Amino acid sequence: MSVRRVLVIGGGIGGLSAAIALRRTGVEVELIEKNAEWTVYGVGIIQPGNALRALDQLGLAEQCAAQGYPMRGVRSLTADGQTVLRDDTLPSAVPGLPPNNGITRRRLHDILVSAAREAGTEIRTGVTASAVDQAPEEVHVGFSDGRQNSYDLVVGADGLYSRLREQLFGEHLKAKFTGQVAWRINLPRIPELDRLWVYRGSRGTAGFVPLAPDLMYMLTIEKVPDGAPLWLPREGLAAEYRKRLAEYGGAVAEHRERVRDDAEVFYRPVDNILLPAPWYRGRVLLIGDAAHGTSPHCGQGGAQAIEDGVVLAEEVAAHDSVEQVLDGFMRRRFERCKTVVEGSERIGRWEQDHSLDIDPDAAAYEVTMAAMAPL
Repeated sequence: MSVRRVLVIGGGIGGLSAAIALRRTGVEVELIEKNAEWTVYGVGIIQPGNALRALDQLGLAEQCAAQGYPMRGVRSLTADGQTVLRDDTLPSAVPGLPPNNGITRRRLHDILVSAAREAGTEIRTGVTASAVDQAPEEVHVGFSDGRQNSYDLVVGADGLYSRLREQLFGEHLKAKFTGQVAWRINLPRIPELDRLWVYRGSRGTAGFVPLAPDLMYMLTIEKVPDGAPLWLPREGLAAEYRKRLAEYGGAVAEHRERVRDDAEVFYRPVDNILLPAPWYRGRVLLIGDAAHGTSPHCGQGGAQAIEDGVVLAEEVAAHDSVEQVLDGFMRRRFERCKTVVEGSERIGRWEQDHSLDIDPDAAAYEVTMAAMAPL
């Protein structure tokens, strides 16, 4: 094994998963995170079967399931909330665990951080890589706190707006706006909510995801209404979200009036990126959203980031050179992640233009099944 010392840049889902997986192979791992407080943005996350399978390889799937809520499948409805278009029960990828799991981002973050620390990862927060200089046999890194060190491999997991990606590949390779925006808010769980509910509206979708016995989040992904601004101030978010939900009936209408606190509403434009292969230059590799950031239509963003970490560690353990490791990683990851990013984007296009010949539920199911294939 030629990779013995690794720097991971970024302490999100992908970076932490990579650190845990690499430590399990005996690699020395240092992880830096630019956020000194290491806060977590958002409300909750869907863990599909392949995410649970990858987490199981890290020894964390049961813990995630215990701190989340089981999701048996997907129910797709029309905007009126009365007509069910499709009701699927999905297969389980890990014996004894549910097909999918919903969990708060805070709980998932705590599980991953604790596992990374217990595995022996050296973690430093409030630190960035100020200089990354490559030599034939190692990578020299200077840090914002004045420290310097050298590594066999550097893993960039610094997210959708990756600074390292710009340094390696150029500023022209940026995440792009998909034409949609996303809304999220945590609410008390509907008692019978045991799967993802998706309501198909005229400009996008709304729905519910269970996160705990007493908690769920309501979501909306939509095309911005004509004449409306893309960026919205925090003040007035709740009132604007209620307005955007006006066309929906059923449980969405019942919960719309519970959206009252601006501070509890999460809103952001939806951007994505698929970096052309390969995702590395020399001994520096990008993973997760930095390389293949996807829209949330298929619930695969976090899953693919976890898989990246698992696969990278397997390749490190299997090969004697960095070149073999990186080539093997790309062979196993590029087409899979491409399917997720492009499939999710295709569904988003249909949500903005219903004249397109796309069955969004069938497309989401196809992406999910493709992601369930062996790693």
